[in-house]
Amino acid sequence: MRILLLSDTHNYLDDAILQYASEADEIWHAGDVGTISIIEQLSQLKPVRAVYGNIDGRDVRAVYPLDTVFTIDGIRFWITHIGGYPNHYEPRVRKLMPEYKPDVFICGHSHILKVMRDPSTGILCMNPGAAGVHGFHKMRTMLRFSISEGKMQQLEAIELGLRGKLKE
Repeated sequence: MRILLLSDTHNYLDDAILQYASEADEIWHAGDVGTISIIEQLSQLKPVRAVYGNIDGRDVRAVYPLDTVFTIDGIRFWITHIGGYPNHYEPRVRKLMPEYKPDVFICGHSHILKVMRDPSTGILCMNPGAAGVHGFHKMRTMLRFSISEGKMQQLEAIELGLRGKLKE
């Protein structure tokens, strides 16, 4: 199963995102979608799992939860928008970790692509950065990986190009 993981589109999709989405088996969105029309466009290509982020309005929140926890091929995933990373987890996330017990923790919000293992728990923490053009990030990014035989494989960081004209 090939997964495209993105976050922080902030109501922006372009042909590059749509091309990568069409090559995936599922698309996972870690929040700050923008409007439900973004998910509708992605859903026309492949199944979408998503959570809402802090900028998302009622349209997205009516369809998608704050957290989604699921298991694929024996791997337990937890996706939320505001989560942090090892030694810097958001307090709500830190409190829920023992209950959700993910093998892989996915969040967005920071606009910074980061993949690291929590040294205290072994949990793989992933943030795909920001695929959209709004925010302080310079490079637009996503992640792509495969799930096969109970393992995550072929993890790739995808650079979509500069966010736009940056202020000097």
